[in-house]
Amino acid sequence: MIHKLYHPEIFQGSVRKKHYFEGWYFKHISPDQAKVISFIPGISIDGHDTHAFVQVLNGITGNSSYIRYPINEFKWNRKKMNFRIGTSEFTPEYIRLDIVSDGVSIGGQIEYRNSIKYPGSLISPGIMGWYSFVPFMECNHGIVSVLHDLSGKISINGEFTDFTGGKGYSEKDWGVSFPECWIWIQSCNFPERDVSFCFSVAKIPWLGSHFTGFICFIYLMKRFFLFSTYNGSVIERVQRDKEKIGIALKNKKHHLEFEVRKNSFGELAAPVSGKMSRLIRESIDSEVVVRLSEASGNLIYSGKGEKAGFEIEEKIFDYLIPDSPPAEQP
Repeated sequence: MIHKLYHPEIFQGSVRKKHYFEGWYFKHISPDQAKVISFIPGISIDGHDTHAFVQVLNGITGNSSYIRYPINEFKWNRKKMNFRIGTSEFTPEYIRLDIVSDGVSIGGQIEYRNSIKYPGSLISPGIMGWYSFVPFMECNHGIVSVLHDLSGKISINGEFTDFTGGKGYSEKDWGVSFPECWIWIQSCNFPERDVSFCFSVAKIPWLGSHFTGFICFIYLMKRFFLFSTYNGSVIERVQRDKEKIGIALKNKKHHLEFEVRKNSFGELAAPVSGKMSRLIRESIDSEVVVRLSEASGNLIYSGKGEKAGFEIEEKIFDYLIPDSPPAEQP
């Protein structure tokens, strides 16, 4: 149990649970940005329709596929992130795809090199900080790699794409259900090679009530700049119109402003009480402009991330003036 806590990337659950989901997210951007493909392997347990799956999302066309497998075709390593669904294999170093089902044919291997891991510590195992120790969270989140280089090619329905020289990102979620509403923004495709950004805010159930919690990082100059509910950061400003959303965060040392512009969306299945019965819309072809500065106002970085991931459930705007969260860890 302790080993899993400090390695959120490995399989956290059990196929014996009654209501449970766990899913990983692997994003791939070709070097010319003409292709953006995400693979989402996972399991869904609800007592009536328990199964493993691989979802595929084409970020350019918005087309998606959901390939189902019997739950006994999900095999995992208990000590490290290495699991199989059917004859496809997923690890932090590569994914190997072998899918032939319901008119979908996918094959090939993509290797991940020079991966940048999210920093963890004894009291903060991952992106959730000390919330990692809180039991019965509706949804847990982990980062596998904030940025890595790609090598290799895949074929989808006979069309080959060489991702060599491109960029990738990987993360995961596990628990019972996705939040009622949230915003998620992610990009690792900035003009500078080693820049990655992610922001997520959600309505989080807490002891019969709820609070608005967020987590955010920008990685640049080989350094992580972190903003989150649990480290005392606050949402300073939220602006939106039909085309874009702008948010400003601040903590004692830094200010971070970002604006995401929506592009094409595709549909994905998401969990409710373990069952993949909810349809959500995700873009992996949006744009995000970020601006990081010192509290004094001195600019540290400004840049635009292309092929950004973007999910939004609009009801979140009803909760973006945060309620009182649990107190900061002393």
